[in-house]
Amino acid sequence: MYTDKNLTCADCGQEFVFTASEQDFYGQRNFTEPRRCSGCRASRKAARNAADGGGYAGADSGSTSSYGGYGAGGSYSAGGYSGARDRGPREMFTATCSNCGRDAQVPFRPTSGKPVYCSDCFRTMRGA
Repeated sequence: MYTDKNLTCADCGQEFVFTASEQDFYGQRNFTEPRRCSGCRASRKAARNAADGGGYAGADSGSTSSYGGYGAGGSYSAGGYSGARDRGPREMFTATCSNCGRDAQVPFRPTSGKPVYCSDCFRTMRGA
């Protein structure tokens, strides 16, 4: 069984308690030990969310629990998958709308034989 363990935060240098129940939680999910205290994890998460233009606030915001964000790189997070945030701007392709004939910008490479619609026609057809 697990026992409470004192760890040192990689950011602020303060000691924090990694409780037995938190160790069990991390162990069940094959997570590594947290490297940062809950305050530093919350600060990093808030900075990431501000840089990304928002995002899920998560259950870890301001709590003293170690559950939630994994400090090094954001691989594990109570906020769910965040990999799409690091991609940068999405590549757009120009195509001719199969319905009205106008130019359309689409987020995929159009293939011959499949219809492509501009935003207006797509919205109209989807609503029908």
